[in-house]
Amino acid sequence: MTLEYAQQQVDEWIKTIGVRYFSELTNMAILTEEVGELARIMARKYGDQSFKDSDQNRDLGDEMADVLWVLICLANQTGVNLSAALEKNFEKKSARDAERHKNNDKLR
Repeated sequence: MTLEYAQQQVDEWIKTIGVRYFSELTNMAILTEEVGELARIMARKYGDQSFKDSDQNRDLGDEMADVLWVLICLANQTGVNLSAALEKNFEKKSARDAERHKNNDKLR
């Protein structure tokens, strides 16, 4: 699935099943909440925290998809083409960081 197609699919779902988009500010708060849920699983699976019973059956991929879903909603609401934005971001990072990471002793 391409980002463009994902944006179209989310928009169609929102308009047919979800009734309408939540406000941009509400979606920003929801995005923060979803990132927190992802962080909770990461801290338990890869970090030092232990799992609580309520966290045992959480699916990492599903949590990431929740983050992506809300990010796509925000992109749709604000007129951002995520494919174009990601391509531009790759160009920015490639120009800015061409030698930076290679010269970072911490990454060796």
